[in-house]
Amino acid sequence: MDFFVSIIKAPFTWGLLLGLLFFGMALWNLWKTKLEFSRYRKHLSDKLELEADQLTQIKESKEKLAKENENLRIKVGSTKDNPAREYERELEIFARAEKAMILNAPGFAQAWESAKSVAMDEVLEEERGKSLPRRIFRKFLKGGSAVKDTSGEMISEDSSFSQDRPPQEEASATAS
Repeated sequence: MDFFVSIIKAPFTWGLLLGLLFFGMALWNLWKTKLEFSRYRKHLSDKLELEADQLTQIKESKEKLAKENENLRIKVGSTKDNPAREYERELEIFARAEKAMILNAPGFAQAWESAKSVAMDEVLEEERGKSLPRRIFRKFLKGGSAVKDTSGEMISEDSSFSQDRPPQEEASATAS
């Protein structure tokens, strides 16, 4: 027992125990730091995987939308080449020009040409995508649309076409 007491009272023993204590604390902190770094690496790899998945999804949707856009561009281009589309376009120009002529017709020839050129410019702007197509809204509002003429009198779109007809044809047109 004396031997044990003499070893414990020696300064070397106290220094060794104190050094082992500090060494144990350093190992403990090193172990905690390694665990934290591995946790950070796992979070980083998970985040990179998620971002890679999102990036691939975005690329796929971009490619899909680009293909769809190209298909729509080709479809629009093919409908412009359609002869029926040209007739519809000309009819739209004439309908707009006629409407403008009904509103203000001081001299028919000059006014007709200016109204036709204005209507052509409007259709060209619509085809370029600079304004909303009026013909779509006219189809929705066809039944109840009315226009004021130069005298301030309300004229519906349908009545402007019926002014040229005799009363018997007008009655038969409304009946059918």
